[in-house]
Amino acid sequence: MNNIIEITDFFASELDVYARLTEAQLLNKEFPEKGMFIAESPKVIERALDAGYEPVSFLMEKKHIHGEGRHILARSEGVPVYCAEFDVLTQLTGFKLTRGMLCAMRRKPGRDVRALCEDKSRIVILDRVMNPTNVGAIIRSAAALGMDAVLLTPGCSDPLYRRAARVSMGTVFQIEWAFLNDESLDEIKALGFKTVAMALKDNTLAIDDARLAREEKLAIVMGTEGDGLSDETILECDYTVKIPMYHGVDSLNVAAASAVAFYQLARKPKDT
Repeated sequence: MNNIIEITDFFASELDVYARLTEAQLLNKEFPEKGMFIAESPKVIERALDAGYEPVSFLMEKKHIHGEGRHILARSEGVPVYCAEFDVLTQLTGFKLTRGMLCAMRRKPGRDVRALCEDKSRIVILDRVMNPTNVGAIIRSAAALGMDAVLLTPGCSDPLYRRAARVSMGTVFQIEWAFLNDESLDEIKALGFKTVAMALKDNTLAIDDARLAREEKLAIVMGTEGDGLSDETILECDYTVKIPMYHGVDSLNVAAASAVAFYQLARKPKDT
């Protein structure tokens, strides 16, 4: 059975994780083994549980205990469940809960990049994509459109930030991802990948160029909002590819561009 606890004290320390700790504090870089994140909405929470993440506590509307959240709580016996009416929760957290349910969960140890890439043929590298909404949307597109894994440079927003995970619809728990540490593009190439810089430059390949489809292993490199990839990074890549623009539009948002790129470049030699 779950330990159902009605909220009577907004300042109870058990509620700090939901109401007072920042995303950076939850991440806990100094002691990563103690790191946590917040999963929001039943769908996201369920996908995190399916992926083996350990729940620490729940915060939810009373009505969902025996309603929409019932089957999730049944999977998490013994985990504390803090509850209140909707207006009380909104006052506590400062925002409206998506479908009335949050779950604090423990992070898993970071993945080794080389091990993650070992059996992959199509990966994504995000370079300093700082907006969590974009990171979540890109990961959702990567999962839906045939990418095998996502790598992120240290300047990227964390995929487990609440907004990123919610925008991804929980696909951050369905596709493998890892942060790059000291690994360079040369090391990714050494793993057998041809690197593809997505950039609005002259003298680029068309995104449907047959040479790309013939590559056994591709790493699609996408840059930060606004500035895109640096000239240095573009020069390091094996190919530079751009999505044609029309009607005077200069570029797509990085999340929209990712969906176009993944749909086309997910095609492997055996598919062509």
